[in-house]
Amino acid sequence: MSNSISSLWKDEDWWAIWFGFIIIIGALAGFLPKIPKVGKWSDNPIDAFLVIKDGVTTGNLIVPLLLLMVGLAILTSVGVAVMKKEKVGKYLAGFLVIFILSCIAYWVANQTNIKYWGLSYAMWALLIGLLISNTIGTPGWLKAGAKTELFIKTGLVLLGAEILFSKIVSLGIPGLMVAWIVTPIVVIFMYIFAMRYLKMKNKHLAIIIASATSVCGVSAAIAAAAASCAKKEDLTLGVGMTLIFTVLMMFFMPLFIQFIGMNDILGAAWMGGTIDSTGAVVAAGSMLGPDAEKVAAVVKMIQNVLIGFLAFFVALYWVTCVDRDPNCKPNAMEIWYRFPKFVLGFLGASLLFSFVVVPAMHGNFELVENKYLNPITEVFRSWFFCLAFMAIGLESNFKELAERMEGGKPMILYVVGQTFNLILTLFVAWLAFMVLFPNAI
Repeated sequence: MSNSISSLWKDEDWWAIWFGFIIIIGALAGFLPKIPKVGKWSDNPIDAFLVIKDGVTTGNLIVPLLLLMVGLAILTSVGVAVMKKEKVGKYLAGFLVIFILSCIAYWVANQTNIKYWGLSYAMWALLIGLLISNTIGTPGWLKAGAKTELFIKTGLVLLGAEILFSKIVSLGIPGLMVAWIVTPIVVIFMYIFAMRYLKMKNKHLAIIIASATSVCGVSAAIAAAAASCAKKEDLTLGVGMTLIFTVLMMFFMPLFIQFIGMNDILGAAWMGGTIDSTGAVVAAGSMLGPDAEKVAAVVKMIQNVLIGFLAFFVALYWVTCVDRDPNCKPNAMEIWYRFPKFVLGFLGASLLFSFVVVPAMHGNFELVENKYLNPITEVFRSWFFCLAFMAIGLESNFKELAERMEGGKPMILYVVGQTFNLILTLFVAWLAFMVLFPNAI
């Protein structure tokens, strides 16, 4: 019992939950102001750090960003100090630099042309981190601030606040068919294909790629990596592949759908179930029109609900099969000790917003999203993810990434898995929206 109580203050999983719910409760109680984020810019780079309304500069973002940096530094340093995994002074020095580098990643990603091509902050954070680590090298004091697992898990807890179960009813059974029937089939197919046919040695990388391909890209990859206790290099490689193909699919799938004259709603459901990023799905759907944009986005949101379940079953499989001690039969307590507790935070946040916050506002999704998700919880979640990808890049090197390629097997796994995903999703989407429920929209 004492060990269980002690883990509440010494494990990163629990601290991720505490941080996540401190932010959520602060948002709900109105204690937190609107959280700043680096703005968009076109020709003048300075515009990204200015508040511009109707062409008139009304303020700047420098001070709010500095306050956010200090606030996050103080919040996370409490956990670092209690866990005693790093000297607080060294952590703070590294964290402040990582935050500034993350601002640079956001700044690059928010240039209008770059943003149009879907090159997200996650990609730039990863690239900047990799550039530093593979050229001048990452100094020890900077690595001290790279608390990858803590940043990732806190971001995932906050992501739960964006997964509203009530969104599911907006598309009903057709949306559920596309999002929930295909996804587990693709995960299982890709993992079996990786193990039995490709003979991949790295099971962690296989489940990361399978999860990212079948669910929702970066977030699912992070969840699967955390649940299977994968190395940072595995997550780096899996996410890098996913981000590249997401950009390609976001651009070419709408063009292909229009070229062959596919029904817009069918095409939207197809993209919602296969493109690996919610933002990219919305962008691709908008190319087919407002109705298609809505269908694509909701299908992806319904699919995102599976992140928590994915992490749970990956963790359960890893404890009982992959990492099982052959001389010891796993029991319920052993599963509990090794189970990633951040999943409980993710599910708790989702349940809180789905069945308490939204009903308290009489089902007003727009009010919930405008008041909490977009200005506070979603922005905080994005900051934590950006910090995490910067940290991953700073702790990775190309030599170790190359060793994980196993002769190109991860790339083969992704291409074969995504091809299977595209074919199966298109068939189920056609069956759901064209045959069984043609009047769903």
